[in-house]
Amino acid sequence: MTALTVLLLVVSAAAARQGIVEAAEAAITMELDGMPLTSDVAPYVKSNRTFVPLRVVSEGIGAFVDWQAASKTVTIRQNGITIEMVMGSSTAVVGGHSMALDVPLQSVSGRTMVPIRFVSEQLGLNVDWNQDSRRITLTTSGWEGSGGTNNGSSSNGSTGVLAGSNTLRGAWIASVSNLDWPSSSSKGNTAKQKQQFTDMLDNLQAQGINAVFVQVRPSADALYPSKLVPWSQVLTGTPGKDPGYDPLAFMIEEAHNHGMQFHAWFNPFRVTASGTDTSKLAANNVALQHPDWIVKASSRLYLNPGIPAARQHIIDAIMEVVNQYPIDGVHLDDYFYPSDETTSSPFDDSAAFKAYNSKGFKTKADWRRDNINTFVSDLNASIHAAKPQLVFGISPSGIWRNQATDPTGSATSGRSAYDSEYADARAWIQGGDIDYVAPQVYWSFATAAAPYDKVVDWWANEVKGTGVKLYIGMAPYKIGSPEKGWQTAQELMNQLKYNEKFSQIQGSIFYRSSSLLGNPFGLTQLLKSYYGLTT
Repeated sequence: MTALTVLLLVVSAAAARQGIVEAAEAAITMELDGMPLTSDVAPYVKSNRTFVPLRVVSEGIGAFVDWQAASKTVTIRQNGITIEMVMGSSTAVVGGHSMALDVPLQSVSGRTMVPIRFVSEQLGLNVDWNQDSRRITLTTSGWEGSGGTNNGSSSNGSTGVLAGSNTLRGAWIASVSNLDWPSSSSKGNTAKQKQQFTDMLDNLQAQGINAVFVQVRPSADALYPSKLVPWSQVLTGTPGKDPGYDPLAFMIEEAHNHGMQFHAWFNPFRVTASGTDTSKLAANNVALQHPDWIVKASSRLYLNPGIPAARQHIIDAIMEVVNQYPIDGVHLDDYFYPSDETTSSPFDDSAAFKAYNSKGFKTKADWRRDNINTFVSDLNASIHAAKPQLVFGISPSGIWRNQATDPTGSATSGRSAYDSEYADARAWIQGGDIDYVAPQVYWSFATAAAPYDKVVDWWANEVKGTGVKLYIGMAPYKIGSPEKGWQTAQELMNQLKYNEKFSQIQGSIFYRSSSLLGNPFGLTQLLKSYYGLTT
């Protein structure tokens, strides 16, 4: 979503009475560019100003929101605009300039409350209050609607089309094996790495991308100074070698300067992308520090998800970033248990199954799923205890389960994340352990085993009514491949248009940035047109 939605949780004070107004008394409805909007918390009015919880702002808007408890400072950043407010202060700083606040930030029952009117005006949103209908209408500049009313509907739960410009438009930037950034040719060259990243953001933004998901932990290592894991070899060519600067701090600043969200992407359990020779690893690599936590499988090394201490080590490493950097979100990919396990190449965790099966699972499969579910739940709790407004999401493989195995699964016949990676996205969604899910739907409409529309239909229904946002992981890297349906870039455009049927789908993430920037079959111009960036 965009700045818009911040407003959205909003002006629920338009009635304009002084004092706190309860949600039940307000009976106010809201909509954004014709889309009905709801909030699970009641805003209130004080001194004729409407206040909403900071978490509401962060979840409803596509903006970066950060709360620093030590200084009691809130920072909101969107499209190059930065707003800073301090608890109790009657002055805000917008774009480096001081501005007066009629009413300062509030703290109510431990919740930080921000003045929505002030925030909305600074972010450039249009607000209209209809006293008769008690409705707040929020619109982006230039939005073309029919009186702010959305009449679209469908049997699949759609409530109309949310304009592409109002959704998350992300790109994965893979660092493993120097796939996207940093390039192999830039190893050890700080200036070149910085320039390449800035150029990448420039070009992605020109295509309509407003969020980047950067792989900061490719293989039990880091693109930032860490006390727990070594420097990644992708930076210098040598595992554990200090590159001479903080790449993560640089990337976050660059993304925010571009008005883009920065999501820190972690590969949790993979220790090596290829090979099992530990002599090539940095001395402080977890495989050398805790060899009892490691499993060799499929010619790679993995941290064993069945060992509680190993899971906590990963959480601690992720929390270094959460606590020390102003990221917009924590993101995990689909690497949990290896999906290519076979009887001849097993993931040998039998000892851990015996030692750490306190819940008494009868099958190793159920135990493995519980290990991942516990990890996700514990990580979610840690993130939101430190920064309640920070978003946490996962991008699992596109098929949860097939109908042939589970009647509640999708009408597909491909590899199941539930059965192969022991990743139970349904449990995360229903348990409230993630803020969004971004399934990797990397198939065309013509793929017999997993047609794009059938997979998307299933996910849209799965998140419906849960409060968990749905972003679709999309595959520009397949354009031009011999795989059926991918002979032109129009396949991807048709998929984007199909997504518009569902109000549950609030954006897309493209794998991967190099594929977008490679402009396969004229994709760049098509995306610019779709996102309204052409004249």
